[in-house]
Order: sequence, then structure tokens, then C-alpha cells
Amino acid sequence: MSKEIKTIGVLTSGGDAPGMNAAIRAVVRKALSNGVKVKGIKRGYLGLLNEEIMDMERQSVSDIIQKGGTLLGTARCPEFRTAEGQARGAEICRKHGIDGLVVIGGDGSYRGAQALARNGINTIGVPGTIDLDIACTEYTIGFDTAINTAMEAIDKVRDTSSSHERCSIIEVMGRNAGYIALWAGVANGAEDILLPEKYDYNEQVLINNIVKSKKSGKTHHIIINAEGIGHSISMAKRIEAATGVETRATILGYLQRGGNPTCKDRFYASIMGAYAADILCQGKSNRVVAYKHGQFVDYDIEEALNMSKGIDEYQFEIFKKLSE
Repeated sequence: MSKEIKTIGVLTSGGDAPGMNAAIRAVVRKALSNGVKVKGIKRGYLGLLNEEIMDMERQSVSDIIQKGGTLLGTARCPEFRTAEGQARGAEICRKHGIDGLVVIGGDGSYRGAQALARNGINTIGVPGTIDLDIACTEYTIGFDTAINTAMEAIDKVRDTSSSHERCSIIEVMGRNAGYIALWAGVANGAEDILLPEKYDYNEQVLINNIVKSKKSGKTHHIIINAEGIGHSISMAKRIEAATGVETRATILGYLQRGGNPTCKDRFYASIMGAYAADILCQGKSNRVVAYKHGQFVDYDIEEALNMSKGIDEYQFEIFKKLSE
């Protein structure tokens, strides 16, 4: 028989992602509608250890669904990676009457949630990361906004690249995952995409492609470079020296994390947040909310963390054919 849940907490952890506010709003309002009290924890696990905990009501999350970032804030917390920090976090939850916790973040955040579950606090994870690198789910909060931000920025760089007859290397985020790079590369009609999962670091192939494009009369050459490969500035210098084509690097960086979330991010985040509140109120623990085959489902955190995910071979092959 699961214990009765009277108060739940909610925090955001890891990198911020557009749509996190929509998820927070959904957690708070769905829990309250279930007759459960809600406490917001500021600055992730660091805020938990510092007891930065506040009561939340429906009005606490008014007028935030359209905003980027996270109302609760986020921060790194090395102490929470230790067994002592995790045990103290669980004790602080109990001190504040928090029976269960919704953690919105990526796989590192899930490991913290898993540790709290081992220490007796019911936990549910919600996938909040622009990287789309959580294997158990086909969708992560923030990805749609990030790829649209990247797409619009690359369109603008392309205009200048064409005007000056340049090669442009545009670096997008994604840590060691190439999903943003793949989607942006296809959507922007890039000539080359460099993915951590696929790239063999043979720059001669890029050089040959650029020379071939120039000879065919193309006025630009767009290379989308994933963050996990990086070194775009030095790569641009080497390519320019080898081809004689003016080559510039643009690193989009953190602008991909910000901005108003798209409709898709707001909708999915709202459903995922509400789903997390519901299953937590039902007494479930150590679970991760996911979107799979058109349905919102949940997995055991251990199972979710042990899943693997790669770049879809067909999608990558289609890119290569379309960029020829």
C-alpha cells in the first residue's frame, strides 16, 4: 500500500529549456486540483540543500507559460552527487513535509531523483532538455523551440554567406548528441552536417565538397557542426587555407536555450507536467515520464537510464541524398 501523498515538491535541474515553465505550471495546478499541496524548490538540487523552498498556489504560476527559462531557476550542485548530499536532500524533503518530488531535467537530473527515491522520497522525472538525448522518450521539452531558433539563425547566416560567397560553419548545441544538428541541417538545406555519432574527422571530405560546390556555381556552402565535435573556429581556418574559400564560423550557443517556447513545447510540457503530478499523487515513484508511439507513458528510472539511442539511419541517408 503506497503512502498517501499530501505535499509534493517541484524543481528544475540541469540546463534550462523553453517549456520548463509550462511544465512547472502544469505540475502545480494539477496537483492542487488533486487536493495536494505544492512546494517549489529554487535552483534545483542546490536550492534543495540550501532549503530554498516556497509554497506554491495557482497564482504562483500565472503568466509564465509563454516565457522561456525557468521560474524556479537551476544550478549545478556537485554536493548532490555524493551519498551524503543525497541523504541530506531526502531529510530536508521530510523536514518540509514533501512526500514526493517532480524533477524536470535531463539524465543527470534523473540520477539525483533516483537517489532520492532510494532514500525514501517518491520521485518522478520529466524530460526537460533541448538535446533530445533521453533514450526512453521521442520528445524532450525544449527541443522544438531550440531547433526553430537554430533554423531561423542559420537562415540569416546563409543570406550573408551567399552574399559574400563564403563557406559558413555553424555550430549548434546538443552536447554529445547530434539531433539539433541533424534537424537543422535538413531544415536549412545544409551541404554538410557533422554529427558526433557519425563524423570520422576526415576534413578532406569537407574540403572536396566545398571545392565541388564552388565549381558547380554555388555561392555558399553551409556546414552544420554539432557541439559534441566543436572546434568550429579552428576548423574554419584550416578549411579556408585548404580551399581558398573565405570561411567563417558562427557559434549559436546559448541563444538556443532561450526565447518563448513554441506551441508544441508548451503543449507537451503541460501534458507531461500534469501526468507527472497525477502518477506521483497515485503513489508511484522512481519513474520517468516519456512520449512514445503517440502516447504519454512512464518508465522506471533505472530502465530509462539503461536505454540507448542513436541517429536514425534513414533520416541521415535522406540528408545525404538531399544535399548532393
